Amino acid sequence: MLKEGSLEGKVILITGGGTGLGKAMGKYFLELGAKLIITSRKLKVLQKTTEEIFNVTKNEVFPFACDVSDFKQVEGLLKASIEKFGKVDVLVNNAAGNFISPTERLSNKAFDTIINIVLKGTYNCTLAFGKYWIENKQKATVLNIVTTYAWTGSAFVVPSAAAKAGVLAITRSLSVEWAKYGIRFNAIAPGLFPTKGAWERLLPGDLQNKFDLKKKIP
Repeated sequence: MLKEGSLEGKVILITGGGTGLGKAMGKYFLELGAKLIITSRKLKVLQKTTEEIFNVTKNEVFPFACDVSDFKQVEGLLKASIEKFGKVDVLVNNAAGNFISPTERLSNKAFDTIINIVLKGTYNCTLAFGKYWIENKQKATVLNIVTTYAWTGSAFVVPSAAAKAGVLAITRSLSVEWAKYGIRFNAIAPGLFPTKGAWERLLPGDLQNKFDLKKKIP
């Protein structure tokens, strides 16, 4: 979709970059010439992904373990990223979590867990990197990954719907507030895509067959 070398010289950071959508985006950014920082809580996963995508693209990847719900760790991520590459041009807030369940079966901790990863994590990263960009008068881009039910709501995914709606509100709000600093915001809402890890965690056992969309086609 983009011409070869179109991201040459850019440094892109992806949260939740070790698996799934984050991994796929990272590989594509590298193929277009970017340097990449990937982060999640599991360093071993990040290191494996780094090896895999570097072997294909030969462009530089920096894995850094970080819990985005912890602002101090996010500040550490920012510091390490700047020390490694001298700048970050693009922040992709992709880290996510979900529980597919009747809401009445969830504990309050389930809600806290998803809000902390998705909404608080997005806010923490955006605030930390945004402060740095503004202070250093650097133009930058933030890409937030949301879902279609951020607009519509959805049964059985209430914590995720609430968190993603909050991320959408952050996107809309800061796209206006920080435009004067040259910081652009966009949100994209990918549809369903079958990654092994996601389906095994969210739809264990027979639930995968029950929710198989192909079987709902007449």
